[in-house]
Amino acid sequence: MSEPRSKAQHRRRRSRTALAVGVPLALTAAGTFTYGTDLGLLGSSGRQASAAAPAWAADTADGFASVNSLGQNGTYGGRGGKTVTVKTLADLEKYATAAEPYVIVVAGTITMNPVGKEIKVKSDKTIVGQGTAGHIVGGGFFLGQGVHNVIIRNLTIRDAYQGIWNDKDHDFDAVQMDGAHHVWIDHNDLRHMADGLIDVRKDSTNVTVSWNKLSDNNKTFGIGWTENVKTDITIHHNWIRETEQRNPSTDNAAHAHLYNNFLEDAPGTAITSAYGNYSRGGTKMVLENSLFQGVKNPVIKDSGAAVVQRGNSFSGTSGRNESGGSAFDPKTYYPYTLDKAADLPAVLKAGAGPRASIGTTAASTKAAAATTLTVAQDGSGQYRTVQAAVNAVPANNPARVVIAVKPGTYRELVKVPSNKPHVTIQGTGGSRKDTTIVYNNASGTPKPGGGTYGTGGSATVAVEADDFQARNLTIANDFDEKANQSLDGHQAVALRTAADKVFLDGIIVSGDQDTLLLDTASKDRLGRVYVSNSYVIGNVDFIFGRATAVVDKSVITLKKRWNGTSAGYITAPSTAANRKGILIANSTVNGDVSAGSFHLGRPWHAGGDASLDPQTTVRNTSLSNAIKSTPWTDMSGFSWKDDRFAEYGNYGAGAGQASTNRPHLSDAQAANQEVGDWLAGWTPSAS
Repeated sequence: MSEPRSKAQHRRRRSRTALAVGVPLALTAAGTFTYGTDLGLLGSSGRQASAAAPAWAADTADGFASVNSLGQNGTYGGRGGKTVTVKTLADLEKYATAAEPYVIVVAGTITMNPVGKEIKVKSDKTIVGQGTAGHIVGGGFFLGQGVHNVIIRNLTIRDAYQGIWNDKDHDFDAVQMDGAHHVWIDHNDLRHMADGLIDVRKDSTNVTVSWNKLSDNNKTFGIGWTENVKTDITIHHNWIRETEQRNPSTDNAAHAHLYNNFLEDAPGTAITSAYGNYSRGGTKMVLENSLFQGVKNPVIKDSGAAVVQRGNSFSGTSGRNESGGSAFDPKTYYPYTLDKAADLPAVLKAGAGPRASIGTTAASTKAAAATTLTVAQDGSGQYRTVQAAVNAVPANNPARVVIAVKPGTYRELVKVPSNKPHVTIQGTGGSRKDTTIVYNNASGTPKPGGGTYGTGGSATVAVEADDFQARNLTIANDFDEKANQSLDGHQAVALRTAADKVFLDGIIVSGDQDTLLLDTASKDRLGRVYVSNSYVIGNVDFIFGRATAVVDKSVITLKKRWNGTSAGYITAPSTAANRKGILIANSTVNGDVSAGSFHLGRPWHAGGDASLDPQTTVRNTSLSNAIKSTPWTDMSGFSWKDDRFAEYGNYGAGAGQASTNRPHLSDAQAANQEVGDWLAGWTPSAS
């Protein structure tokens, strides 16, 4: 059990960014619609959003670049800064070396002068090619000590080659890092340079290299040049072809996760591979579902290094193919989805390198951002089920896809997997009651293949993809507790989220026990959820999980239990230490239940984990007389007083004065527990 915390430990610096959140946003890809009047107190009309930035400008890294560390929460580049388009070396260097954040769109071919020049990029930058037009010729980029939060994307960087294959005199790299962190190199074509295509050196860490073409070079990709075992790096979905060495060479990396890479040495060419993936020094490498074709010495390791191989495929290879030692489980750091090794030639030849859909202006991406898939039970849409429409969204889709669901009751299970971000599921009826997605699994419901679903697996709708939105519909779990008293496990989730930047706007989430599970992809991942202008209905722990979640300007409706009794708990947070938990703000708590029968919450130390620090704050909210005068209670042997539970500015028959058993925030503490503090720089907007 954790020790009690002082008030000082709960203080956070107040965000100074004004947030336009908490009101209905009526602008959608399909045009303007209204929510209707079914939410009673929330009768305000929609505010029209300003012109949105291109969808790609909101993209964030996956892999180790997404992991929060060193004071940086993921990698999002220049998002939030000005977007500038450059066509000259002078302008590119001006904005890349500026102190403030920028999204820099390279809209043509820029030739470095002198040859080999590497622009010294500063923190908080996105440098992205406009479609396939962005070329950097004869040089590249340098990220020095402490530079962080940089995205280099959708560019072709080429042709610094000086005529000497094993060039010792010209250190001309496409991208070089010396002590940088939180860097995402994605969808580039890097080739024909005088030295390395990518060098990750001198304790650079939290780097992800994804969906690139790396070719026509001697030294492809070097990692290390340090005695410290510090670097955390993810390398996935890269097509590495006609390169000789360092594919990559990984020296003293604390965690190197390589998956779904295609290494190709074609016969009869002038370039012959010396080796493929190399684990050196103290490196711990996990190598999964990669394809090695014609490569000599495809996998080698030093005696002190580790390589754990899973699911790799080798065709026409020769020489050393080694594994051994223990490494780590990447899924404890971030979620990911593996493609089959045999599918990689088709997947990467179609998907690696610069894409026309990335880097184009807001106007030119309007059609892509407004891609709409229509669902209708009567066959009048493209799909008859919501899941069929989700399945039709391409993996790693770069732009918003709206799944427009016509009115009706859709009895189905829906899952949005982690590799399908930027999805909106939107009812098209006049009311959120017109379109319902519902199912009736519970924790103890037997699965067809044996076992039971468990709490998380019982969800009617499961969202594992970042930047998800839902609006103008109902998501429900109608599991019948009364008819299933013999079943062991009555938790029945309507909606489960395990992702970041989830926006639930103008919906109804309905169930009994464990209605709304707001989770994260893993314990150490940030998962922000913003619920606005919505209903959440349930009775036991029905808003729960470890996400950093805001329920704002909404109605929380309390239900009686299956046997007609009134008793329950609104929240059950399982917040990780040093994270924000659940914030209920500017809302109403009501329902046809007995007076003094419901707690505001209790601490859920999932799995008995004493390191957790559950948090619920309820502020500026109308509380009915259903709320107990001592609104917080213990759970599973953990005292609520050892965690973070508080109120501020509540009113109504269920509100009460501050006491030992009913802590209130001071004005100073409340100033650091506002909606903006929870969202941490993210401004939810309809799209």
